[in-house]
Amino acid sequence: MRTLAIAVSIAALALGLTWPALAQSPIIIKFSHVVATDTPKGKGAEKFKELAEKYTGGKVKVEVYPNSTLYKDKEELEALQLGSVQMLAPSNSKFGPLGIREFEVFDLPYILPDIKTLRRVTGGPLGTKLLKLLEPKGITGLAYWDNGFKQMSANKKLITPADYQGVKFRIQSSRVLQAQFKALGSLPQVMAFSEVYQALQTGVVDGQENTWSNIYTQKMHEVQKYITETNHGYIGYVVIVNKKFWDDLPADIRDQLTKAMKEATDFSNAQSQKENDDALAEIKKSGKSEIIKLTAEQDEAMRKAMEPVYKDAAGRVGQALIDEFLKEAKSTTN
Repeated sequence: MRTLAIAVSIAALALGLTWPALAQSPIIIKFSHVVATDTPKGKGAEKFKELAEKYTGGKVKVEVYPNSTLYKDKEELEALQLGSVQMLAPSNSKFGPLGIREFEVFDLPYILPDIKTLRRVTGGPLGTKLLKLLEPKGITGLAYWDNGFKQMSANKKLITPADYQGVKFRIQSSRVLQAQFKALGSLPQVMAFSEVYQALQTGVVDGQENTWSNIYTQKMHEVQKYITETNHGYIGYVVIVNKKFWDDLPADIRDQLTKAMKEATDFSNAQSQKENDDALAEIKKSGKSEIIKLTAEQDEAMRKAMEPVYKDAAGRVGQALIDEFLKEAKSTTN
C-alpha cells in the first residue's frame, strides 16, 4: 500500500497536482469582520456563505469570523494583502491609511442625505471608479454594503456645537473624521471597534458616533446616557477580496461567487434599514439612554459648524470627487 501511495504521489507531482487537488478539497474563503453576527454586515456575510456554498455545489467553503475573532480593525487589511484571510468587509474609512484617501469622501458630514443618493453613487460609475482604486494594493472590490446613518452619543447632552467642546470621541481611522470632531472642539481618538464598549464604560473616551444597529448590538447604549439623533454621517462597507486569490479562481467558480455576492448584497442592504429601526426601538424600550431629537435650527447649526471639514478634506480626497458626490446629491433632491 505504501508503494502504491508513493507511486500516486509521484504521478501527481508529475502532473502538477497535489493531494488536496486529487481529493478535490473545497476552496476555503476566510471571511473576517469586526461586528456582531446579528448586524446587517453579519447577516450579509452569513447569507454570502449560504449562497456561495450552494451555487458552487460545495466546491467553496466560506468560514465566517465575526466580532474580531480572527483579526481586529488595524490588522485585517494587512492580513488580506498577505493572503492570511481572503475576504473582508471593512468600512470605507479603513482605506485612507492604505493611501487610498478617496474613500474618505464617504465620511464627510451630511454629504449623503439619503439612501437614494447613496444608491446612485455606489451603484453607478462613481462607485465602480472607486473600487478600481483598490486593485494596485492587491485588493478587488466586490460590493458596497450599508450599515446606516450615524448618531452621536455621550454622557452629556449634545445639542449645540458648543456641547462638543472638550469631549473625547472614539473615531475610526480617518483624517476626515478627525477634522470633523476638531471642528466641533472635541478630542478624537482612533480606536478599534471591538474596544469601544470598554472604553466608554471606563471613561477612556466620553462618546462615539455609530449607527443604531451597532450601538445596540455592542451594548453601547448601556454605557451612554444620551444619544443625539443626528444622521450626520454614513457608515458603509466595501466587501473586498485578495486580488490574486480572486483572479486565480476558476472562471466558473468566480462567476458563481459573483452571483452569490450580488444576492447577498441585496439581502444585506435590505436588512440595514430594518435592523436600524429595530435597534432604535429596542434602545428606546431599554430606557438606558435618553434620545435627543434636534430642531431644524439646531440641525442647521451643526451643519454650519462642520462646513470647514470639506475644505480640510479637499486636499486629500480631491475637490473633483467631492463635487461629483455633491452633484449626485443635488440631482436626487431636484
